[in-house]
Amino acid sequence: MTMSPPWPRAERLNAQRMTDAIRAATGVALRIEGPCPGGQVGAAYVAWPDGHRAVLKWQPRTRLSGLRDGPLAVAGALRAAGYPAPAAELAVQAGDAVALVWELLPGAQTGHLTPALLDQALALNDLQAGQLAGRPAIPSVRLYLTSDGPGYCLHQPLRGHSARTRRLDRWITAIGASHPGSLSGHDAVHCDYQPANLLTNSGKITGVIDWDGAARGDRRFDLVTLRFGIHAITADPAATHRLDQLLDAIPPHILTPMWAHMSLRMADWAIRHFTPSDVDHWLDLAEQRIT
Repeated sequence: MTMSPPWPRAERLNAQRMTDAIRAATGVALRIEGPCPGGQVGAAYVAWPDGHRAVLKWQPRTRLSGLRDGPLAVAGALRAAGYPAPAAELAVQAGDAVALVWELLPGAQTGHLTPALLDQALALNDLQAGQLAGRPAIPSVRLYLTSDGPGYCLHQPLRGHSARTRRLDRWITAIGASHPGSLSGHDAVHCDYQPANLLTNSGKITGVIDWDGAARGDRRFDLVTLRFGIHAITADPAATHRLDQLLDAIPPHILTPMWAHMSLRMADWAIRHFTPSDVDHWLDLAEQRIT
């Protein structure tokens, strides 16, 4: 008999609980239409009383004030600059969580990254540069290389899974011991800039969604995230090669802690939610830049 690993899994959205909390706090009765595709934490399509559709998400163990000074501020700053980020239509404290209702943007998740789509993704990444200058209250991206993150980037699963993941964790913590624990810079950083969050229609990127972890720092972190993201889908070899070249051009003292963070994040998530072969899939990528 196969035993389940002892590691905690991510909590999933309880759409009914969140819509009940929204109704209690605001009187707004949202109608749940069903789950959104993809994602491990969950999102749901909802309809407002006037009929317009939106996306319901949640942030567990979060205070609304922290979101207003963090991810919501980041997305708002980019929207003001013409970036295709959704508007936050409603945010409500729901016990120890926050219920969020986001604008529903047009388009479908990217399932294959072409060179043309990469060009557009890079142009949007360029637009993120310097957008948070003068906004020091917005927190910087934390890397969690020597300690656990809030429900992700956990080290113990790597230390207990296999000899290969233990080696990776030792490398990650060594990088963390010799590099800052947060990213420097004043760029807007999405923090989950992967194909599933790039909406497209007729070959054009129409929206960038899932701003729950957005923060301040170095926008090139999102290129590292994108490189890990295309490891989960198909991508044109030319697009992959170009993205690798862009990462090669980032100075090692900047790139290495970013790569270590994403290696930890994806290996930990795979250990806790997927199969051993999925873990190996992410290790194959992570080990490409271990120094």
